[in-house]
Amino acid sequence: MITTIHKADTRGHANHGWLDSHHTFSFANYYDPERVHFGNLRVLNDDIIEGGTGFGRHPHDNMEIISIPISGSLMHQDSMGHKQVISENEVQVMSAGTGIFHSEFNASKESPANFLQLWILPEKRNVQPVYNQHFFDRALELNKWQVLVDNEEGPLKINQHAKISRITLDEGNETVYSLKEKSDRCYLFVISGIIKVDDKVFTSRDGFGIENTKEFNIKALENSQILNIEL
Repeated sequence: MITTIHKADTRGHANHGWLDSHHTFSFANYYDPERVHFGNLRVLNDDIIEGGTGFGRHPHDNMEIISIPISGSLMHQDSMGHKQVISENEVQVMSAGTGIFHSEFNASKESPANFLQLWILPEKRNVQPVYNQHFFDRALELNKWQVLVDNEEGPLKINQHAKISRITLDEGNETVYSLKEKSDRCYLFVISGIIKVDDKVFTSRDGFGIENTKEFNIKALENSQILNIEL
């Protein structure tokens, strides 16, 4: 059932001073031919940006980009005219399509900001770029899956079949996750805590891929927060 395991300490790492980044998949100067993608999931970066710094204006095209602040906030500005802050209780999605330029800076001048950025390969190329973000009540993810991105039932949608959910499990609690009929796999990322899946134990910032099953069980060995990317 579990076909891919990426322990936290095996990720690619780059520390630029202003940016401390861990790469689950090959990215920038980090390349591992065994870790290029998982299904349509191309990038999962775990970034810490120092206060008053960030990514200057840069381009993207034909990629679905999802940003999930873990702590702190980001100031986003793009060529579509958006200029707004993304808080740690929000999720941002962009369908880059035919092409966009954007920048992302830590919204604080003093405190670091930590966020996850996912890149998912699009279903259709060269679509009109789309931007959206949504606030999520964290109380609604306590011991049950909260859907963040899904073209059928989620508040946020992207140009690809994917369902992104998050859950906070109290120690000792268990949850069963069932995939959609047309989904082939899931990639799970432990944001914090310790969990057990299929008799394997995963800790904070571990990632793992699940295939060849339509349902699996997760048990929290301590209070844990988990991100699930269904593909």
